[in-house]
Amino acid sequence: MAAAASARVVTHASRRKSCWTGTPEVYFTKAIDNSRLVKVEDPRRSREMKQFAIALGCLFLLVMTFTWQHFKAIEYGYKIEAVRSQRDGLLEINHALRLEQASLRDPERIDVLARKLGMQPLQAGQVIRMDATASDASGPVLASVTTPEILPRR
Repeated sequence: MAAAASARVVTHASRRKSCWTGTPEVYFTKAIDNSRLVKVEDPRRSREMKQFAIALGCLFLLVMTFTWQHFKAIEYGYKIEAVRSQRDGLLEINHALRLEQASLRDPERIDVLARKLGMQPLQAGQVIRMDATASDASGPVLASVTTPEILPRR
């Protein structure tokens, strides 16, 4: 038995040489057999654990709901800012287009371009309005063709 005990003894010197030489450390192996143990169910403890699990689940759902709402609010804030900046850009483009439209509709500019293209000012009777009211408004309106007068170039 002494031989078996000495074989199991692991001294400190065999593991690692240290500057401290005190009591050697001895480790014994002990076989533990848990095959005969029987777990006893405690209904009170089981009920407490179920209640704790349900409370923990409710707390988890509450925290996750709050977190989800928080991140959704942040996401919607970013979306609102993106749409707002897009709207501002579109308003600037709209303003620029309105200014260009106003400059293109300028009667003086149109008159200068028309004269460069060789157009003449309108003569009396040259324009026929299609929306003129007839004497008989309930009857059908007949279309008529009139040949326009061609003016010689100057």
